[in-house]
Amino acid sequence: MNETALLRPAWTPLTIALMVIGFVVFWPLGLVMLAYIIWGDRLNMRKGDWKRSAERAFGSCKRNMRNADYTMHSTGNAAFDEWRRSEMERIEAERRKLDEMRAEFDRYTDELRRARDREEFDRFMRERGGNFNASGSNPAPEA
Repeated sequence: MNETALLRPAWTPLTIALMVIGFVVFWPLGLVMLAYIIWGDRLNMRKGDWKRSAERAFGSCKRNMRNADYTMHSTGNAAFDEWRRSEMERIEAERRKLDEMRAEFDRYTDELRRARDREEFDRFMRERGGNFNASGSNPAPEA
């Protein structure tokens, strides 16, 4: 972890001040900051991992909010209600398409990251002069 970062999981004046302000403004924010100070160094997840974790945690909330939109009450104007319903369906279809594109892009970037990691590891092993093949296992001994 970068020890020169201004906001890092340690007892620095900034983190202590943010924790105190968090407790004063809204006490759960203070608890979150305290947890970050104590356990933040264990949270070395990549950006994609954080996004997936948040999606798992809050995905049901988003789905429930979308479902609540469909249960809107009638305005009394049938033409407007029909137009609103069709627009909501169109927007929902567009949202599903965007979600699929986002998932496809996430898979693509994960594959690029794996390929880059594999290339860096193979280069390291070549420079090191290790007796390892690309799969990482020892070759058969030569007789």
